[in-house]
Amino acid sequence: MANKSKIPSDTISKIKAIRKQQLSADDLAQGIFEGNKAMLAKAITLLESTNPAHFEKANAVIEKCLAQPSNSIRLGITGVPGVGKSSFIETLGKTLTEKGNKVAVLAVDPTSSLSKGSILGDKTRMETLAKDPNAFIRPSPSGNSLGGVAQKTRESIILCEAAGYNVILVETVGVGQSEIAVHSMVDFFLLLKLSGAGDELQGIKRGIMEMADGIAINKADGNNLENAKLAVTEFSRALHLYPPKSNGWTPKVKKCSALENSGIKEIWEMVQQFVDHTKSNGFFEVNRQQQNKNWFVHTVDEYIKQFFHQKETFKTEQARLLTEIEEHKISPFYAAKILLDKITEEL
Repeated sequence: MANKSKIPSDTISKIKAIRKQQLSADDLAQGIFEGNKAMLAKAITLLESTNPAHFEKANAVIEKCLAQPSNSIRLGITGVPGVGKSSFIETLGKTLTEKGNKVAVLAVDPTSSLSKGSILGDKTRMETLAKDPNAFIRPSPSGNSLGGVAQKTRESIILCEAAGYNVILVETVGVGQSEIAVHSMVDFFLLLKLSGAGDELQGIKRGIMEMADGIAINKADGNNLENAKLAVTEFSRALHLYPPKSNGWTPKVKKCSALENSGIKEIWEMVQQFVDHTKSNGFFEVNRQQQNKNWFVHTVDEYIKQFFHQKETFKTEQARLLTEIEEHKISPFYAAKILLDKITEEL
């Protein structure tokens, strides 16, 4: 019987060998610089680990990767479930790799709050792109981080850029506060919308519309084409109601069909126009610098929270106060002050 595996057996053996190796930070960084996908995947797994022993090694890899020059474009893509994000990303990714780009897709996979499990199915949903030698797809479980955005996505971006990927696509799960988190780590923020779903005007929500640098009306094909044209007009009018962006860019609305591969090239041209515009007026670099500062502040907050939660006094006092709150002996607000005062006395 013919071997049905589409990956050569020697390649599979090499990948398994790398997974079993106890690699140093230098080994991982060198593998990343050489564009080794298995090394890149292993380094990202190290980033996502909650094992304290892995933290120092992961940080050493990041520092080495930060020194690598990069001329990347970071594109965030959001939209409600069912809008066709995965299909759009696959079609856009293939369009870009055919033009000689190297594309990394960091897709946040929803994690169950009950079982803590996740599907990690983006490589299945983007099957064609996953086989592309110039593409790298990394579905990451969202865990308990803000709005479903994997906490280590920012660090993963740095590793992918060091591996030579010049286009980084970050997909949100499209729920909660994930859009805010992704917006804070990308250059261009694209909002995918559907036409003919009866929510054109309801979908014009101030927060998400203000963040969007561009809107793409997806599934503009077949009987839905006329509805898509109407949606473009309605969203374009709505965008004029918002104050001008500080970067001087005027958001645009395009229609596309990931299924028919139509309008995808025009959307990428819009992204390139944005990059040219913001680089010429200096906003591009200023925005990335501000994002790094915000990243620092957010990380400090996370470390402080972890520091407190790991202290035995915190756990004991918290349990006691929770009981008193349950018995209506103390207000939650005053209990929080007592807890923090108790911990800070020990510092």
